[in-house]
Amino acid sequence: MITTVNPTTGKPLAEHRTFSRGEIEAAISRADRAAPEWASMDVSERAQHLRSFASALRRELESLARLATDEMGKPITEARSEIEKCAWSLEVVATQAPAVLARQPISAGSLDSYVAFEPLGVILAIMPWNFPYWQVIRAGGPALAAGNCVLLKHADNVTGCAKALSEVALSAGLPEGVLSLLVTEVDSVAEVIADKRISGVTLTGSTRAGRAVAAEAGMALKKTVLELGGSDPFIVLDDADVEAAAAWAVRSRFQNTGQSCIAAKRAVVMESAREQFVEALLAEVAKIVMGDPHDESTTLGPMARDDLRDALVRQVASSVAEGARVISGGRSVEGPGWFHEPTVLDRVESGMPVLEEEVFGPVLPLVVAASEDHAIDIANATSYGLGSALWSSDLDHARSLARRLRAGHTAINGMTASDPRLPFGGVKDSGYGRELSHFGMVEFVNCHAVTVEPRGGPAASRGVATE
Repeated sequence: MITTVNPTTGKPLAEHRTFSRGEIEAAISRADRAAPEWASMDVSERAQHLRSFASALRRELESLARLATDEMGKPITEARSEIEKCAWSLEVVATQAPAVLARQPISAGSLDSYVAFEPLGVILAIMPWNFPYWQVIRAGGPALAAGNCVLLKHADNVTGCAKALSEVALSAGLPEGVLSLLVTEVDSVAEVIADKRISGVTLTGSTRAGRAVAAEAGMALKKTVLELGGSDPFIVLDDADVEAAAAWAVRSRFQNTGQSCIAAKRAVVMESAREQFVEALLAEVAKIVMGDPHDESTTLGPMARDDLRDALVRQVASSVAEGARVISGGRSVEGPGWFHEPTVLDRVESGMPVLEEEVFGPVLPLVVAASEDHAIDIANATSYGLGSALWSSDLDHARSLARRLRAGHTAINGMTASDPRLPFGGVKDSGYGRELSHFGMVEFVNCHAVTVEPRGGPAASRGVATE
């Protein structure tokens, strides 16, 4: 049994019965049966299904948003934006798919030669709680467009969101089994991965979870795409628009209560810009409204689970004990729910937990860089490589510096954000593979090369030695 809990009150929301072995088998079988028909459907017809899905999400926007706010504490305004982004992404994918998945002619000396992009089958999607709808659509939308079916194993604490999303998909007319749900404990996942009817696995989660899933999938020779979090640097050079940089740093770090893989996890600021940046940053932090996430004015809700807040408290306390200085916030909030003050730490140095570990909550550490080279070194001094931001008024110089950042995305004079028109993913311990855009659409396909030769075959026609 899975019990979901409201992080604003700490009280139980609902109980969800986990699937029996028979129900897990039935869910895999439904997806497996649906896969051939969905794959054989013309891509334009699949695209229309995705547009219908987008429309259904918009129709149910308010109820879906309130459910996300109840289950994981997302401020209601952000929850609505998340669902709208899901709908928009499905429309972008639907528009791109016919061209991306069309046969690609390649001149290879044959009468005819081309590459056909054919779906692999059923993709197991293991998804986290922090963006309970967007994470599913980000990974699943391109896979569905390519003709795969998606079997969703969602995080326990957003089981209600998972059920609601699968119900909306059915109401939109997606055939049964094309996007279906597994309500099961983590210990059942390895068996599902090994099932021969599962053709690939996509995971968003921790590096530890990624290693475990990759190992299981590797044993079964299944393709994987892994998005495993980050410790994104937010670099402010001495010629940056410091006030704008501070405003965007706060938006990036504290949205979703700081529970985002691509949040600005480390502010790396040039010594000459530090004083002005800190002043502007603290003024922006003071504008944050912490409170009931259902209140339209709230911009910072509770953390999603008590254990996550406990981990954040430990990271802050340990870093302060090692010499970091709290210049804003710094404490968890007493009373019901799992609130933590928006926190800024100064005098942060290498080795402190807030730099060495991924900080998944409303805490921003500041690191001072002595030079541009030092700033780049600090930015790259992490095992992660998901996103990054770089602020400078010299755009050409910023572009050259961006090439030195080891990350899947660099935002110049902005913040890292996923966009369905651009590939999303990371390097190093942030994982591998890409979601979104045409890159994501061809992750779970067979790039099937087809050649048509004249009578007599290629050896006779071109004198090519055969193996």
